[in-house]
Amino acid sequence: MTASPVLGSQRRARRSHLAAAACAAALCAASAAPAAADGDTSATKPTVVLIHGAFADGSSWNGVAERLERRGYKVMAPANPLRGLYNDATYISSVLDSVKGPVVLAGHSYGGAVISSAAVGHPQVKALVYIDALMPDVGESGASLAARFPSALGTATRSVPYREGHGQSGTDLYLKRDKVYPVFAACLPERQANLLGVTQRPAATTAFSETAKVAAWKTIPSWAMVGRQDMTINPEQERFQARRAHSHTVEINSCHVSLIAHPDAVTDLILQAATASGSGSGSGAASGPSLADTGSAAPRRELTGLGGIAGVSLVAGAGALLVGRRLRRRLR
Repeated sequence: MTASPVLGSQRRARRSHLAAAACAAALCAASAAPAAADGDTSATKPTVVLIHGAFADGSSWNGVAERLERRGYKVMAPANPLRGLYNDATYISSVLDSVKGPVVLAGHSYGGAVISSAAVGHPQVKALVYIDALMPDVGESGASLAARFPSALGTATRSVPYREGHGQSGTDLYLKRDKVYPVFAACLPERQANLLGVTQRPAATTAFSETAKVAAWKTIPSWAMVGRQDMTINPEQERFQARRAHSHTVEINSCHVSLIAHPDAVTDLILQAATASGSGSGSGAASGPSLADTGSAAPRRELTGLGGIAGVSLVAGAGALLVGRRLRRRLR
């Protein structure tokens, strides 16, 4: 018996409509899921708080801050008072009180000692990043670490008495102008290094003499950058500190001011900390890299994005195949 032409036309129309609906559903799933994932990622990006060290100010982070903001991160680079470890850590801790949501806290040079104290008691701090930095343990100071690992900084400073209100006084340390380039910033053009000497902010001697009472790197995952040509902090000291903190560590060919000379490398390390720590994870070593892990690691954000797209494609493809099979059964 010959099939009716009208019935055949109706079947073909049903096949076309159902196939189009299946394709549309698959395309919607493929396009909507990455958008939602991207939205979740941007909503949970941590704020990056950057703490400068001695003889510097917040502008030393300019190149890094610019790159992080281009990636969609909120950045803060507050002024470190440089009046003493206890004073400075208390002040930066109060800055952290004002930040909502997860935080990645980075410190350069003496700023590393400050963040190691300031982060304690702040569960929103998910990662610590140390750039050519001090990482004192409890009972240690910058001075005691320098005694174990001498550097050229020992002969590169001059002492200047200062007075404050209420009869307080102390001693500031300045870099000698002829030592700024060879000891502090040899990886910069000499004219730029000399300008840093003109605008330098001195640090009170108590910044280096006061001993740490806490060490946040014992409970918060940490990342560390070692400058192989650092003349201000001995690179062996930086390696020693990173090993005992079980920091995820990278080394670069740089002087002490790698954040100025190599902002891309410093930004990459901060991004590794920001993506590996994850804003939704709790604090503690378990949320960071393997405890004894050293060496550079590829950022995970791009891999996560690729995995999400691939996963959605697989789901969409499976859905389309299932719909196709059901259509064939219904039209038989």
